[in-house]
Amino acid sequence: MSSDAIPNVGGRDIAQILEPQGPPRQHIPGFDPEYADIVDYILRCTHRIWEQKDVGLIATHYGSDIVVHMMTGPTLGMEGVIAGTARTLSAFPDRTLTGEAVIWSDEGEGSYLSSHRITSSATNLGASELGPATGKRITFTTIADCLCKANLIIEEWLVRDYSHMALQLGYHPRAVARLHAEADKAKGQGRADWRQTNMQAILDAPRSNWTDRAIPDAASEPDAFAAAIFDQIIAHRRFGRVREVYSPAARWSGPGGRQLFGWGEITGWYTAIIGSFGDARINVDHIAHVPAAGGALDIAVRWSLTGTHDGVALYGPATGERIYILGVTHWRVVEGRIAEEVTVFDEVALMRQMEGGL
Repeated sequence: MSSDAIPNVGGRDIAQILEPQGPPRQHIPGFDPEYADIVDYILRCTHRIWEQKDVGLIATHYGSDIVVHMMTGPTLGMEGVIAGTARTLSAFPDRTLTGEAVIWSDEGEGSYLSSHRITSSATNLGASELGPATGKRITFTTIADCLCKANLIIEEWLVRDYSHMALQLGYHPRAVARLHAEADKAKGQGRADWRQTNMQAILDAPRSNWTDRAIPDAASEPDAFAAAIFDQIIAHRRFGRVREVYSPAARWSGPGGRQLFGWGEITGWYTAIIGSFGDARINVDHIAHVPAAGGALDIAVRWSLTGTHDGVALYGPATGERIYILGVTHWRVVEGRIAEEVTVFDEVALMRQMEGGL
């Protein structure tokens, strides 16, 4: 089934999304018949679990041996997903989730990868991993990449803008990270094996050769377009190529609630990443793309980066610590150029690494 035939979020009201969808729009073998397609599955079960507080539904929608990958380390098993969901709801019991995009791909053999971007609004009425309850109402962005098969999410990569959450709650992200790192070291858990393994995998991946070829066309080669941007701008430090692939009026949203506009500021972000981690190496781990309204294209890229914190550009005095980032980037491409970008990764976990934790 072509992705053109499957409606995305597209500004639809949640009431419209939750209406019965009629006959299936997509053959998704093994999924409950109430789900018309993979987008409907993601939106509907997310709403039921989080907003309707039917947390027990996780037992029928997550694999018993699921691995959830986060920058604080993997969570193993469906029971861990239930416990984590309950902890989040205890801290933010009125959390409401607005789905902004579901960018998906058919992975073959009845499996699908969904990159689901959500903006949440919530009041902090209970203690959270960031600190005691503050009573403050905040908004924050989460992206969940979920591998789905036969009505189950069997693997997930979860990124959330924790530094923006901390700032809105009145906490300094670095102070929160320092407390967590001290606890890690007290437990003998600094520089965990899982992180070392992930960093080494990035270092072991082959590097591309230098090239001055044009960036592939987004409409005809969306995967190659996305891969080339990360390869050229980050891996090969070709910062000037921002002008080739971004609209001059592009809007960029990133961790910590950062908002950037246009070629100059977006180029500044890329130079700041390398200015913070001078030997940075990056892998593109997954790409998905779906059509968007008005002939636009939505692309989701999950990526991982490792490097040494040897510069002051973003995170203060260099610590010399080797770091790992798990990130997801969503692009809206209009007439061949990126018009909007949302990039999410956990800066609190990143700073925790810089403090000798994780």
